[in-house]
Amino acid sequence: MNEADSIAEGRFEDAFLIARAPNPLASVCGRICSAPCEDACRRAWVDEAVTIRPLKRFVTEQFGAESARPDFFKLLMSDPQQTSDAADDAGCRRLWHVDQLSRDTSLAGTRSQRVAVIGSGPAGLGCAHDLALMGFDVTVFEALPELGGMLRYGIPEYRLPRGVIDREVAAIEKLGVTFLTNKPITSEYGLRELRAEGYEAFFLSVGAMRGRDLRIEGSDKDGVVKAVDYLLNLNRGYRVDLGERVVIIGGGSVALDAARTAVREFYQPMDEIELTAKAVANQPAMDAARGALRGGASEVHVISLESLDELPAAQTVQGKDELDEALEEGIQLHLGWGPKKITGNGGVEGIEFVGVERVFDDEGRFNPLFDDSRTLALDADSVILAIGQQPDFSFLSDEDGIELSPTGTVKIDPETLATTADGVFAGGDAAFGPRIAIEAVANGKQAARSIHEYLTGSPAAIRMQVEIEKIPADVYWMPEAYEKKMRRSAPTVSAGRRTGITEVEEVMSPEQALNQAERCLSCHVDTIYDPHRCVLCNRCADVCPEKCLTFVPLEQVDMPTEQLEVALETYGHDRNRPMTVLLKDDTVCIRCGLCAARCPTEAMTMERFNFIESTG
Repeated sequence: MNEADSIAEGRFEDAFLIARAPNPLASVCGRICSAPCEDACRRAWVDEAVTIRPLKRFVTEQFGAESARPDFFKLLMSDPQQTSDAADDAGCRRLWHVDQLSRDTSLAGTRSQRVAVIGSGPAGLGCAHDLALMGFDVTVFEALPELGGMLRYGIPEYRLPRGVIDREVAAIEKLGVTFLTNKPITSEYGLRELRAEGYEAFFLSVGAMRGRDLRIEGSDKDGVVKAVDYLLNLNRGYRVDLGERVVIIGGGSVALDAARTAVREFYQPMDEIELTAKAVANQPAMDAARGALRGGASEVHVISLESLDELPAAQTVQGKDELDEALEEGIQLHLGWGPKKITGNGGVEGIEFVGVERVFDDEGRFNPLFDDSRTLALDADSVILAIGQQPDFSFLSDEDGIELSPTGTVKIDPETLATTADGVFAGGDAAFGPRIAIEAVANGKQAARSIHEYLTGSPAAIRMQVEIEKIPADVYWMPEAYEKKMRRSAPTVSAGRRTGITEVEEVMSPEQALNQAERCLSCHVDTIYDPHRCVLCNRCADVCPEKCLTFVPLEQVDMPTEQLEVALETYGHDRNRPMTVLLKDDTVCIRCGLCAARCPTEAMTMERFNFIESTG
């Protein structure tokens, strides 16, 4: 069962529990996640993906940390071992209970081992959350005045209200986690000193808060800033004067968001744009461009080496919505151009570009090839560099024994996230470079299990079992006209009302959420075919509205010899007799269940499977 199915059935509380149980930052992700789940959605094989991220926000708004319903949030922490009818009715025995990692919530604070988490971004919060559930004494060290890492200091408030971060953190704090702000880990106060204070294990989750330099003529002029520095200052409450003409070099959402933030009061919609909205998200350039447009710039250009199809973030479903919003607000995109020189007498006055013939070579490596015969010159008062970010590891010493990779991240074991130093683990930006929030949270949870094993000698292994349930044909159903419903993104505030820190995206109404959730094709339900029961009546293929079932003679099927031998042996078939094969094109199946309903022998059935997690 997933959130969309539960919402489609009107079970909003269950949908929240499913969303929140594995993810301590469900409310944050419901707003800013790049939604890789939507990129993998089966519905996209038919038309367009289900709007999973906005649906997650819909249920967290009602029952999550930001809601006025703390009773449902507390339900997540209730004792899953209760067996009374009342407890079962309250949902305490649900399979998606948040307390999967501990056998008893009374474990919290009972273990004597102390763990230090360095950084309070999504990876650090995910790790601290699970370690607290396991009973460890956890302290999170944050160098900046407020918690959240790049969630707070790298994402504009019109995308992620600070109150949401605060409430998510407060919920983790209630588990017994200690948070220390304005407490940087430095070369003078580092891992050695923390060990002396009694900390036995460490998780490095420092964010990528250092922007990369662009080595071209004029890059040292006044008015050239890095996107990450610009966003950091904006989100700490400082005003950065960019002038009226801003050029952002890069191609992603961080730069775009920052530009939209900076020019808000000067915003006027553009009648024409250079590109139709297709897909750009989750990269620094786009956020910076958005920021500039909201704080005073009247003209903002985003320049990228890549073509639209080559942009790293251009393949995401969420990227389409992000780019549409930016284009509505006046961002001008120029793709396929490389920066050559920043001009001006002391400060920035303009920037020159050359055409890009290719970005990647024949082996797929980043190796731009430029065409000097094609040029572009833009006037500019400031230039924002959004060409990448990296963590700052100046607090590490040789004595710590932590090796860095050639890319400047911490060298880790990809299975355990262990570094080259005993008892030290790393994840998120620190180990992988800039990551999306949900991947960072997953790193934190993975590290928590590894730390548990390191400190106790026993793995916090999660056993995965598969539960399969046959659904009677007369019970199975799908919502009316579900196959005709079109994708609708979350509603947004009109462009003319996007002022100050007003949240651009709005929460779906119950009617909108139901409509979109009903588009879900229930990936945990599938058609199961039993050839021993089949009488080759062809009724399933005949009734299928998508024509995805076909009976064909075996000799017409291009099947590997090994697979053919297994099939013949499995079914004990006489090679001298004809054999028929049922083929299914799963990319167009809409899970309507008509094949199972029509089958006279139950050779075709609908079956539901669920993964059940338990600790060993």
